[in-house]
Amino acid sequence: MIFAGRCTPHRFATRLGLAGMGLIALGALGAGATLLNNPVLTRLLPDATGSAKTPATAVVYVGMGLLFAAWVRLGHLVQAGMSTMQEMRRTVWLWAAPLLVAPPLFSTDLYTYLAQGAVAQAGLDPYSHVPAELSGAVIDNAAGHWLSVPSPYGPLFILIIKSVLGLAGDNPLLGAFLTRLVLTAGLWLLCLAMPKLCRHLGGRPASALWISAANPLVLLHLVSGGHNDLLMVGLLASGTALVLARFPVRGFALVAMAAAVKVTAAVALPFLVWVWVSHRSEGRLTWRHFLRVGTAAVSTVVVSFGLCSAVAGVSLGWLSALDGNMVLEPLLSVPTSLGKVAAMMVSGVDTEQMVSGFRTAGWFVLAAVVVVLWWRSRRGGATAIRGAAGAMLATVLLSPVTLPWYFSWPLTLGAAVRWPSSRAVLPVVAGVSAWLVIGSHPDGKSQLPPWGFAVLFVASIAVGAGMWHGKIARSRAGRPVRLSGSAEFRVSSPGWESPAMRADLRDDLKVALKSRDRAAVTALRSALAAIDNAEAVPVGPTVDTTVGNERVAGVAVGLGAAEVPRRDLTDADVRSIVENEVRERTEAAEQYERLGRAEQAEQLRAEAAVLQRHLEVS
Repeated sequence: MIFAGRCTPHRFATRLGLAGMGLIALGALGAGATLLNNPVLTRLLPDATGSAKTPATAVVYVGMGLLFAAWVRLGHLVQAGMSTMQEMRRTVWLWAAPLLVAPPLFSTDLYTYLAQGAVAQAGLDPYSHVPAELSGAVIDNAAGHWLSVPSPYGPLFILIIKSVLGLAGDNPLLGAFLTRLVLTAGLWLLCLAMPKLCRHLGGRPASALWISAANPLVLLHLVSGGHNDLLMVGLLASGTALVLARFPVRGFALVAMAAAVKVTAAVALPFLVWVWVSHRSEGRLTWRHFLRVGTAAVSTVVVSFGLCSAVAGVSLGWLSALDGNMVLEPLLSVPTSLGKVAAMMVSGVDTEQMVSGFRTAGWFVLAAVVVVLWWRSRRGGATAIRGAAGAMLATVLLSPVTLPWYFSWPLTLGAAVRWPSSRAVLPVVAGVSAWLVIGSHPDGKSQLPPWGFAVLFVASIAVGAGMWHGKIARSRAGRPVRLSGSAEFRVSSPGWESPAMRADLRDDLKVALKSRDRAAVTALRSALAAIDNAEAVPVGPTVDTTVGNERVAGVAVGLGAAEVPRRDLTDADVRSIVENEVRERTEAAEQYERLGRAEQAEQLRAEAAVLQRHLEVS
């Protein structure tokens, strides 16, 4: 348990974040997006929307300060290999729990979902009728603009909201609670899928969970705000993990379900086709493989989408309603921002026309970027998922409307991929996450006061600097890094032999053991053993063995590089260990294949593929 035993650095950070979440949940009673007539809140805080709102808002921001401090602290621990995947999962749920029973923060979309679901519940088409045609407590709490536009969400989400309202009736309080509870299934899927994604993509499970699931951007915007993006990213992550694990039909079905919640998940589908093709072609890409896989992928998506639509009892009319939020002009959208700036610089030009022109140009630029990324991802594997994450980010930045929680889309896939090392990556992610969270008012409607932007700027810089300081401290060769009163270790820089890099392989091994992936377990154990015993590993000769009546050379895999003391190992030395293991497995597999031992050859190729993925992303 998190509150039992000695207070380790991870437990301290978790408790600090939990205290922050408690303050945030408490402050949400007065500062959040509360219902117009909330009988529970009226008894607890009679003046919630009056004089109590200002101090409640202050409480929320104090809690956010504690939360970000705890999150940055966890980031240091994760990068140092002192927080495990299981610990991060527990932390995520401890931090999320208080938000589920508090009013929504930073958005009123949760009430809009209920109003749009009420249209479907009334037997009307939510894609051609609007909530303003109805009346009731559920409709009264929806935001003004969204009362007059049809639902832009997919059939699966409409089905979910219809089911919720079937239980809650015209009770918006119960409906909001049940909806958020269902959407939190996306967080559960994300926590389950992220370690599996890391096993295939080379990321570190604990680090990936820190970036994605434990990120205040996800917890405060998606969990507390009750956005359907949470369910979308959970289904997207799970489907991608299944495709990478060679269960493509199930994987594409789940990603199609993600698109049936919110259509932007479909951006990942073309990239996942390359993953499926690479599995079918075994590295020998041909147009025949591409056409077969493409046909199967399209069929799977169409059938999955059709089933969701049939069960929900709706048509594809939601595609024509996707522009319902075009009236918004957030500055996070690059085309919208450029259009506004251009209108200010050019006199006599209508701002609305200028913004519209830049938004149209943004669509063409986005299409070009996605096509280029897709074509460059044809190797499949981690390259394709890296391309999908890039395409998601491009979609967020170049779309006409960009809202803060949209940045959770690229985080979902990007967190599991091992990117080229850069000292600035994590500080930038942390700083931008802080900016996106603090830049919204807790009630989801009000604008930040002028001094709020100054606080926003300072807080974002502080969070980014906090991560930067930790990166520098860990990168200094031979310098002790103190993380707690008793936890001190020495970092060797750079290399896989540092605690963080060994933790990477160990985390992958834990996932492989749990999933009983024989190939991954064998390959990762061999790599770890070779690194740990590098002082006595020969590079050249291999051990011969006998298969049947035939002698096979080089079957004894798991050997490493030249004899080098561990303290003198460099990145190149460690890489040569892994490269040699890949080479030996590949050569032995070829010899087994010539002898007709297809099963052994396939096992060795699978082990080589596990290690090759680490080489590609390192």
